[in-house]
Amino acid sequence: MPSLPQTLAPWHDFYMLLGEASATMTALLFVAASIGSGVFSQSRRGALRMFISASVVQFGCILSTSLIVLAPIGRWEQLGALILACGLFGLAYSAMAWRDAVRDGLSARIDLEDGCWYALAPAAGYFLEAAAGVALILRQGLGFDVLAVAMGTLMLVAIHNAWDITIWSVTRHKD
Repeated sequence: MPSLPQTLAPWHDFYMLLGEASATMTALLFVAASIGSGVFSQSRRGALRMFISASVVQFGCILSTSLIVLAPIGRWEQLGALILACGLFGLAYSAMAWRDAVRDGLSARIDLEDGCWYALAPAAGYFLEAAAGVALILRQGLGFDVLAVAMGTLMLVAIHNAWDITIWSVTRHKD
C-alpha cells in the first residue's frame, strides 16, 4: 500500500479548488444573508438554523475537510479520525436543525423538495463523510473516493440551498 502522502497527491488540486470555492461561497452567503436580514428573527430559530446557518455549516465543513486533507498529516488513522469527526459534527448539526424545525412547527410546512434539499441530502453528505473517515482509519483508499462524493454532495446542496434562500429572501423582503 502506498504511503498516505503518495495516495493524497492526486487529490491535491481537487481539494485546493474545493476549499477555495467553499470559502468564496461562504463570503457570498454572508452578503446574501445581509440582504435578507429583515426576513429572519430570533423567534424563527428553526428557520434560521435549517435554512441560513446550515449552508454556512456545509461550506465550513467543506473548507475544514479540504484543509484537513491538505494538511501534512502522515498517518491514515489521524486523517480518518479528523474526517470522521467532521462528518459526525455535520450529522449532529443536521439533527439539531431538524429538532428546531420540528419544535417550531416548520417541519410540517416543508414540502418534499425542500425536505430533500434541506434535510435528507445534507445528512447523506455528512453520513458519507463519516463513512469515508472510517474507511481511511482502516487504510482503505476507497475512502478518498467516498470523501470526494460526500464533498461534492455537500457543495451541490450548499450552493442550491444558498441560492434558494437568497431568492426567497429577496422576493419576500420586497413584499
